[in-house]
Amino acid sequence: MKRWTPTFVQVRHRHWFFKARNTIIAHIAFWLALIFAYPKFPQVQAIFFWNPWVRRILGVGYVGFLLTWFPPFRRKLFEPFKPSLLADAGLDNFYDQSYFPESKVKVPPSGDIQPITAALPSIQGQIILEGDSGLGKSMFLRHLLQNSQRIVVYLPAQKCHKGVIEAIQDKLHGQAQDAGFLKNLIYSGAIDICIDGLNEVTAETRAKICQFVESYFRGNIIMTTQPLEWTPPSTAKTYYLQPLEQQQIQEFLISRQPRLPKDAKIQGADYEKACTNYLKEVLNNQQAKEELDGVRRILSNPMDLTVVALMLSQGKQPNLFRLQEQQYNLMAAEYQQEWKQEFPLKRFSAAVYQMRLEDKQALPADEFHQVAKSLEDEKYKMVVSRQWQDEKGEAKKEWYFRHDKIMDFFLVQNFLGETDTAEGLLVDRMGDPRFRGVYFLLATLLPLDAAKELREKLIQYAADTKDNTVSNTFVQLLRTR
Repeated sequence: MKRWTPTFVQVRHRHWFFKARNTIIAHIAFWLALIFAYPKFPQVQAIFFWNPWVRRILGVGYVGFLLTWFPPFRRKLFEPFKPSLLADAGLDNFYDQSYFPESKVKVPPSGDIQPITAALPSIQGQIILEGDSGLGKSMFLRHLLQNSQRIVVYLPAQKCHKGVIEAIQDKLHGQAQDAGFLKNLIYSGAIDICIDGLNEVTAETRAKICQFVESYFRGNIIMTTQPLEWTPPSTAKTYYLQPLEQQQIQEFLISRQPRLPKDAKIQGADYEKACTNYLKEVLNNQQAKEELDGVRRILSNPMDLTVVALMLSQGKQPNLFRLQEQQYNLMAAEYQQEWKQEFPLKRFSAAVYQMRLEDKQALPADEFHQVAKSLEDEKYKMVVSRQWQDEKGEAKKEWYFRHDKIMDFFLVQNFLGETDTAEGLLVDRMGDPRFRGVYFLLATLLPLDAAKELREKLIQYAADTKDNTVSNTFVQLLRTR
């Protein structure tokens, strides 16, 4: 039997086959090694993965496709930037045990009322969460972020003034210069997006955000806003965050106990008893209906109720219609005792006003270091701090208002008084969404005649602009007086 012998051509083909196979294996091994080295080496990130020409030419087409559509590789791309992506969420000051999961939302399109954690267990699709200031929109976002297993970026809406893509690029420390590749990653669902505080930005910035959301309709995006006149993205569903119901109010107060100051005067069973007695007193049905409605509205707001809890734990009687002022007075008295000088309310409030105009978040701590330390005291918790190391390894610290309601108290000081500046601000800022909460405070802080005069101006403004989101609440608050 004649033995088969491969021809020269067959040998040559086999040689090229093994050579090609080895080249492909070496190429795959090379990129796998780069992927595993990627999180630790910025040079690898910049040169091989976020450089469009290197990725396309050396990647021979298939590398870019796998990075975009293969979930483990997508996660690797964003893994080094996770702290930066979540930096603005302030998760280092968030304790998930303190989150109140019983808050409820109205679910579209049925209108059913469900616990928010059941209705929105994760960021799935495109969602708008709408609710009044203090109902817990930002707290819910932090709860989602804390428990998410996916890559998520948290963006204050103010940082999207140039566009959402640009805001995400800023979070990637300049590595993601290939905007097209980043857009493909977002479109493929590689990263979930939280945009907080749409009501705090200009109509132009909101329009940019809406355009982005409608363009990336496959993406998982959640946005929060207070009620306002606008046209939301047609691809998003709006969930309406509900005020606390009466039976939830006491549950919420009791649930604050683990987060109360360690040296609180009233704790444990005594604190629970103080909560029960206080609610019986302020929810007395014998008082006028307008006043009772005002009390219920304040107590149904988790942010205000948190201040009530702090007051009760210190043995104080909360003044529901002047909560922020009462909290400030307690802090200011302790400030004077500690620093031997009066709290610089006028100067600090002017600085906060300028900070708001410039859309800055951090307090000017260089000028107001003592102020920031006093506001941070755990008995008041008016600000929170964030610490990090800069590129030189030096420790840095910044302070931020814990909530817009607290910032609004200092902002409103610029609107009070009989100066021409204060009078001008009352009218000039009516259409500025950043000062919405200030007008609600003015309903209770202005002299009654001045508050009635402002009410008429707000009603006229609403008639001219068809935007009554401020005037309606202002009228309701003024009724309680």
